[in-house]
Amino acid sequence: MITIIDYGMGNLRSVYNALDLLGAEVQISDSPDEILAAERLILPGVGAFGLAMHNLRERGLIEALNQKVIQERAPILAICLGMELLAEESNEHGIHQGLGWMPGKIRFFDNVGDLRVPHVGWNDIEIQGDPPLFRGLNSDRSFYFVHSYYFDTDDESIIAAKTDYGFDFVSAVHRHNIFGTQFHPEKSQNAGLQILRNFMTWEVETILA
Repeated sequence: MITIIDYGMGNLRSVYNALDLLGAEVQISDSPDEILAAERLILPGVGAFGLAMHNLRERGLIEALNQKVIQERAPILAICLGMELLAEESNEHGIHQGLGWMPGKIRFFDNVGDLRVPHVGWNDIEIQGDPPLFRGLNSDRSFYFVHSYYFDTDDESIIAAKTDYGFDFVSAVHRHNIFGTQFHPEKSQNAGLQILRNFMTWEVETILA
């Protein structure tokens, strides 16, 4: 069972529909017990970082997520705001603590020249290394983005992809069983479906290797 985590942020139904199209057994839930029982997790999200962390705390989900992801090492895919929540902190309208699963901070796009913020629309990714969720992608590596903040990290080992938008920002991260994309796979047509398909078959043995 893939459980899409509902903490009141973003359109979860589009992620559900994409996974359902691929034949996945999937549910949307805000229950800590169902998160603990899941085989795989998806942490989506659109909106404000501080409110997202507040909602996760208020619904009692952080403890369940830490147990399932950090202790049990269940596979998790974090999307857009979800990827940002993996970081240590964000400077969005103040300083907010994140989940802290990845080294880095979330910063505003204030250095992109005349480019518009938010960064909205299709853009290419440059894959770094051989991340498991990007395997099988053909030459079409264009994905759909909607965001005003980006993941800033000094740890090159966690960077799975970069994207040019005034500068090369981190558009995907990966460490062990945790994978995050700043773009929306569920809105990125065939290339996005390939990422979700890879996530469905991502084996624990591969994660722990």
